Amino acid sequence: MDNILGYDTIKNYLQASVSAGRIPHAQLFVAAEGQGALPMAIAYAGLILSQANPKAAAQCAQLAHPDLHFAFPTSTNDKVKKDPVSSLFMDEWRTFVKEQPYGSLFDWFTFLGIEKKQANIGVNEAKEITNKLALKSFEGGYKVMIIWMAEKMNLEAANKLLKLLEEPAEKTVFILVVEDENALLDTIKSRCQILRFPPLSENAIRGALISRGVPETEATKIALRAQGNYNKALQLMDNKEGEDALFERWFIAWVRSAYRAKGNKAAIQGLLAWSDEINTVGREAQKQFLQYCAEVFRQALLLNYKASNLVYIQFTDPSFQLERFAPFIHGNNIEAIYQLIEEAQLHVERNGNGKVIFTDLAIKLTRLLHSK
Repeated sequence: MDNILGYDTIKNYLQASVSAGRIPHAQLFVAAEGQGALPMAIAYAGLILSQANPKAAAQCAQLAHPDLHFAFPTSTNDKVKKDPVSSLFMDEWRTFVKEQPYGSLFDWFTFLGIEKKQANIGVNEAKEITNKLALKSFEGGYKVMIIWMAEKMNLEAANKLLKLLEEPAEKTVFILVVEDENALLDTIKSRCQILRFPPLSENAIRGALISRGVPETEATKIALRAQGNYNKALQLMDNKEGEDALFERWFIAWVRSAYRAKGNKAAIQGLLAWSDEINTVGREAQKQFLQYCAEVFRQALLLNYKASNLVYIQFTDPSFQLERFAPFIHGNNIEAIYQLIEEAQLHVERNGNGKVIFTDLAIKLTRLLHSK
């Protein structure tokens, strides 16, 4: 666990539970993007499996232990034309986790070339999980199943998993890694021991960046902007803001077009063109963009109410200044703006028409930006 940033308390707890033989059969690791729940789960699996084989920790680190199994969201791509399940993508998974252990779901979709699709964990995956865990462990000890982004299970898969959790096989451990625990069935959560990860500390991220050769002053700035997300910190370190650069351009185009559109029919064309562009990307990217927008509006509200010490977002476009935008976001419209974004996220999640969703969002923001 030495290569995992921060979380000394969690590490000590997990190590102590294994040493004492108190290993719950189902555990839920709840952590936001870039906080390291997946590498922690893999390291924890290594501790559990080391009881039967001292070399297990090293094998788990290479994702090569025969009693360590994975399930994760998938979809069809150029390689797998139908019935996608995790076992068909294990080579890609090993490469991805080794290269981007703190990577996001969107990073994984991009790696597979399915960023424009809505991947999930389906019923065929649940059947594979059942079949894998029905076999005896290779080394006679525990079997560990890590389900990454378990909230992406569809209802049928979740119900099958529930049966496994209700009647667990001996020496079988489930580790469910999620970002949104509220998207899981309550019946699944009730059968898991829940471990929630706080955001990574700025000190932990700064120290990791300095160890990579980043000057201390720059590492401090990046750690502040990363907001506990080491994946984002690495993107900033490489001057690759990832989707944030695209999201910034979309956000600026949106609010500028919305501001000009009041009483100006010609400006509506700008909003329509904007919604057309958003509709060209996948639903996962659309959802991430909406989350980005919600955070920018929150930062603008903080700046408007003189809480500048809590503001960390920095726009790379010099023509857009958050200080000048902030007065348009206030107590009389922020709640309605959040509600619009939440509704749009829900419609995207339910496979609504992207052009209709974002056109409606854009037009409604026009009225809210001009509210007193």
